[in-house]
Formats: sequence, C-alpha cells, structure tokens
Amino acid sequence: MRVTTKGQVTIPQHIREKLGITPATEVDFVEEKDRIFLVKRKREKPAIRRFTKLRGVATVKMTTDEIMALTRTDR
Repeated sequence: MRVTTKGQVTIPQHIREKLGITPATEVDFVEEKDRIFLVKRKREKPAIRRFTKLRGVATVKMTTDEIMALTRTDR
C-alpha cells in the first residue's frame, strides 16, 4: 500500500465491509508501543441526527407566502 502526497491511503474493500466503514464514517488512529491501529470511531448521536427522521413531516397546509406573512407581522 502506498501513501499519497496528501497522506492518503485506500482502505481495502474487505476491511471496510468487515468494519462497516462507509463514506463519512469517522475513524481514529490509536498508537500502542511501536504500532498504529486504525479503528472505527464509536458513533455519537448528535442532536441533528435525532431530528433527521422528522424531515419533511410537516403537515401544515399553508403556502410559503402565508407562513411568511405570519412571521413578519408588524409589532
């Protein structure tokens, strides 16, 4: 395996499949004595992911103009 000028390497497909590494998966390098290990980072559940399943669920039957009129009332 060769390291590119940008410090990149390709993780072999069978390793990615075994560890469940997909695009955007976070990984860490762990140093132990004279060895370095690549490990899949434990998944954290940021608040944004909790709301992802609600995306597109709004059932308000108003047009965008009607909603904007409600939010832009003179006070």
